[in-house]
Amino acid sequence: MHILRSLGPAVAHTSLREALRAGFGALVGLGLTGLFLLSPSVDLQLGLYLVAPFGATSVLLFAVPNSPLAQPWSAIVGNTLAALVGVAVCLMVPDPALRIALAVGLAITATILCRAVHPPAGAVAMTAAMSPDAVQHLGFWFALTPIALGTTALVVIAAFYARLTGRRYPFRQFDDPNRHGTKDADPVERLGLSQAELTEILERYRQSFNLGVEDLARLIGAAELQAASHHTGPMTAADVMSRNLVTVAPDTRLGEVADLFRNHRFTSLPVIDGSGRFLGVIFQIHLISRVREDALRLNRGFVSALKRLLDREREIPVRAADIMGVAGPRATANTPIAALLPMMADGDVDAVPVLDHGKIIGIVTRTDLIAALARRTARP
Repeated sequence: MHILRSLGPAVAHTSLREALRAGFGALVGLGLTGLFLLSPSVDLQLGLYLVAPFGATSVLLFAVPNSPLAQPWSAIVGNTLAALVGVAVCLMVPDPALRIALAVGLAITATILCRAVHPPAGAVAMTAAMSPDAVQHLGFWFALTPIALGTTALVVIAAFYARLTGRRYPFRQFDDPNRHGTKDADPVERLGLSQAELTEILERYRQSFNLGVEDLARLIGAAELQAASHHTGPMTAADVMSRNLVTVAPDTRLGEVADLFRNHRFTSLPVIDGSGRFLGVIFQIHLISRVREDALRLNRGFVSALKRLLDREREIPVRAADIMGVAGPRATANTPIAALLPMMADGDVDAVPVLDHGKIIGIVTRTDLIAALARRTARP
């Protein structure tokens, strides 16, 4: 039974949305490259044609863009270096079986030494070793085109596609500025461990090819946060949520929304319809962002833009539905505190609405959460 389980999937379950995102990305990447840059048919004059290893490269770039093996250096340098090795072996070794094995083995060694491991590079070296006619015509030009040119095109497309679909590629380095533009690490990544220490952990457990330092920091931080949440006991959203809510309708004017924020000193306002069904939530940042957009567009100061926006409501009303967020996290009354902590730890949201069959029954703000944790900590 243990052997049978070991033969099963080792990859965690992935959503249909993510699977479609990755598959469509590969379609777009190879489609654009084949349509505008490299021909699907073999071109031995200029070398402008697609090769099979690009399919494997697309798997990494679009399905696992966080992998160190998928980063631009690994992809472009790895494939190009493997092509050079493959061509050199093909020109010097006449026996087909020997040159294929030698090309792949040397390519693996070379890419490891150059810190450019990219699994499709083995297929690139093998393709060169199996294509003596192409190598005879193109020589070492084969490494430049189609290999380097095609890989670079896929990397560029993958970077744009990741940005459009909410992913990050290339991945963020350990010492990059955070989302606020400052040099502090994100709160969940403040571990007290240096980049060198994290790198040593990866090397000790031979995981350098699977995880980057930034990913390891994020995972350790998330694990520590999850472990800390276990000390909150059986507390749920119902135990800490605010119940006496101030809400707005989708057609509430922006001026009324601003007044509610000022009078109640809230950081969030739920938006509900006439039947009490939850539609979305407005955070103060939504209001500020709307005014900032007008200020930039009109080349005016923030206060002037706010005054103009509020005055303009008489002519073209801006309503709550126009600025509310609809894609944030949600909870139920039984959602444990352990699940609420990571929802608000990264700074994206200030509050999580608590729903019951689509209707809002409460909201858990950061203040609610901090107060609950402080009470729990103070108890003996």
